[in-house]
Amino acid sequence: MNYEIVTLPEKIVVGVTARTSHTDPQCQQVIGGLWQKFMEEGIWTSIQNQANPYCIGLYSGYDETSYDVTVGAEVTKNENPQLVEKIIPAGNYAVFQIRGDVVKDVAEAWNKIWALPLERSFTGDFEEYLSNENGVAEIKIYIALK
Repeated sequence: MNYEIVTLPEKIVVGVTARTSHTDPQCQQVIGGLWQKFMEEGIWTSIQNQANPYCIGLYSGYDETSYDVTVGAEVTKNENPQLVEKIIPAGNYAVFQIRGDVVKDVAEAWNKIWALPLERSFTGDFEEYLSNENGVAEIKIYIALK
């Protein structure tokens, strides 16, 4: 699977968050439920100071068994007290470009990424949803590196 290495500045993300794990049988429902809440309850359109028009799926707070999932948007300044704030640390990231279904193709990409011998830092991995037209999405997956 091809990727490039980029250096990113720190980013502020605000949104809705839940804790889950890959061993949780409800993992996909938890993540899907966050996306549904984010879109259907108008959270996406209510976020102030959006840095860009992209939705973010952020995975952070890793420990041995679980992690936080945040569905949100990058902001230039957080003036959204009703939402959870997360920081994507500055640093090096492996970036994977995906084109396809937001559920099936993203899940397949993650399965391939987990199998790669990347020196991950587990400080904050995220998906950036660039577009989604007629069910075909352009997505970038960023993996934090040591």
